[in-house]
Amino acid sequence: MFPAAALAHDLVSRGHTVALVTDQRGKKFSSIFGDIKIHTIQAGTLGAGLLNKIKGASALGVGMVQAHRLVENLNPSVVVGFGGYPSVPAVYAAQRKKIPTVIHEQNAILGRANVFLAPKADRIALSHPHAVGLEEADAVRAVITGNPVSEAIAALYAKPYPAVQTDGPLKIAVIGGSLGAHVFAKVLPSAFGRLSAIYKARLEIVQQCREEDLEQVRTDYEKAGIKARLSAFFDDIPQILTETHLVISRSGASTVAEVTTAGRPAIFVPYPHHKDQQQKINADAVADANGAWVMTQEGFTEEALLARVETFLQNPETLFRAAESSRSCARPDAARRLGNLVTAIAAGWDKNASRGFDLTQGREG
Repeated sequence: MFPAAALAHDLVSRGHTVALVTDQRGKKFSSIFGDIKIHTIQAGTLGAGLLNKIKGASALGVGMVQAHRLVENLNPSVVVGFGGYPSVPAVYAAQRKKIPTVIHEQNAILGRANVFLAPKADRIALSHPHAVGLEEADAVRAVITGNPVSEAIAALYAKPYPAVQTDGPLKIAVIGGSLGAHVFAKVLPSAFGRLSAIYKARLEIVQQCREEDLEQVRTDYEKAGIKARLSAFFDDIPQILTETHLVISRSGASTVAEVTTAGRPAIFVPYPHHKDQQQKINADAVADANGAWVMTQEGFTEEALLARVETFLQNPETLFRAAESSRSCARPDAARRLGNLVTAIAAGWDKNASRGFDLTQGREG
């Protein structure tokens, strides 16, 4: 939803009229789209088990009918899909009506929805140059745009890493995904509480927690004498990142894009239950550039975290060097590049994708 919102705001700034099509789950993110019109349809995924497959197929079928009517009424110049099962009905309906479509993939491995939609997509926008899962016949229509972030996050790319001294505060932002991560609530307060009194006095924590974990985490930090600001949701992430020295988080594609655009070093703890391990691949790309440290959830213990944080407190230059390496992985202009692509297709300037030129970056001779 965040890359979709970034593109939507870019297109609106160019004078285009934009509408969002999503399901009830996506509608919860309506605030990030501002005044953009939102249409809700049904969508379903073919989950495990016969009953779940039947329910998913039924919801998807209803969504297809709703999307067909909606596309007919809106008559868009271009339809852009951002992956996930809610994107399938509208993009598929547009493809059947011969309306140009673009799909965007955040991760290094194409999701099932984008694999399904790719063969008839006019352009396939990728965040990673070596994305896995794209057929050779479709790769000729691929464009590397990066993963769009909001204007407020993109603006952080040009800002320097905040000063950190050997005896000064160390500000840590803990981002657990859209609903927080219980493992952070369990491990972090206990690990930080084992630091010496001098080190604990230097810590300033901003931590996203699940609602059910908030009070316990708050109590744990208070007992440890550690300054902490806690919430189930933060609406000032750009400001938080501006002041942060270290991020501890999951490694979803949007989170990694925001952290690297801000140029912040991170400890990434990838969500362990994806079959394709997409979050680990996202994190490894930054770690390979020396901009992050990857800890598996199994290895994310109090002892392991304590050793790493003590090193940062003793040698803050380690974070300073990692910050620039993190920034080197960013594509702060991804929203503009994707907006260029959509504009080019809407204007009819990109009719022959098989030639492989890229209108987001200029035509090569």
